[in-house]
Amino acid sequence: MGPLTFTARLEEQAAPKTVAVIRKMLPFKSKIVHCRWSGESTWIPMGERKLGLEFENHTSHPAPGMLLLYPGGISETELLFPYGSTMFASKVGQLAGNHFATVTEGHENLPEIGRLTLWEGAQEITIEEVR
Repeated sequence: MGPLTFTARLEEQAAPKTVAVIRKMLPFKSKIVHCRWSGESTWIPMGERKLGLEFENHTSHPAPGMLLLYPGGISETELLFPYGSTMFASKVGQLAGNHFATVTEGHENLPEIGRLTLWEGAQEITIEEVR
């Protein structure tokens, strides 16, 4: 993401369907932006993309480094990447997203995601599985 690299653990036991959908999208390339609705978090908007998912291992209050996939519904489909205190929300109110991965390396650089996206704009991001 931009100049930063993170390693995350997929939450295969807690969110197997969401992990399977994410794996089908990999490698995933997009832009990540700051999301002011949710507090200290960034997001990747995915528009009206339909993923065929329901809620699984979902939360509205992710800890820093907990990656969420919101499968769409009352708001657009999106990936949420929190770097600090977050309550997942949109202009229609509080949301819950599927916790599918957790950062295990690079945690100390999470605040830099917020700084980059807030003050320098959208950043390139690639999500890929390394085995």
